[in-house]
Amino acid sequence: MLLGKIIGTVVSNIKYKGLEGVKFLIVQPLDKNQKPNGKPLVAADATRMAGPDELIYYEGGREAAMALTETFVPVDHSIIGIVDGINLETNL
Repeated sequence: MLLGKIIGTVVSNIKYKGLEGVKFLIVQPLDKNQKPNGKPLVAADATRMAGPDELIYYEGGREAAMALTETFVPVDHSIIGIVDGINLETNL
C-alpha cells in the first residue's frame, strides 16, 4: 500500500474495453511524512469517489488491475482508498 495525493485528472476519449466509466487521476506519491516522493503517476480510481487534493492510498502492478470491477485490464496503478487521517508515533 502506497500513500499519495491527487493533483489532477486525465481525460481520455478512447478507453480499453473494461475501463469504461473508470476515472483516471494524477497522483503525487508521498512518503510517510506526506512529502513528495518521486514523479507523479496516473492511477485508475477503483473507489470511484476520489477527487482533487485528497489523500489516498494506491497499489501498483498486478494488484492494481485486480482492484477494478473488470480484473486484468491494462493499468499500472489503482487508487484503493481515501485516507481519513494519519497518526505517526515517534519514539524518542
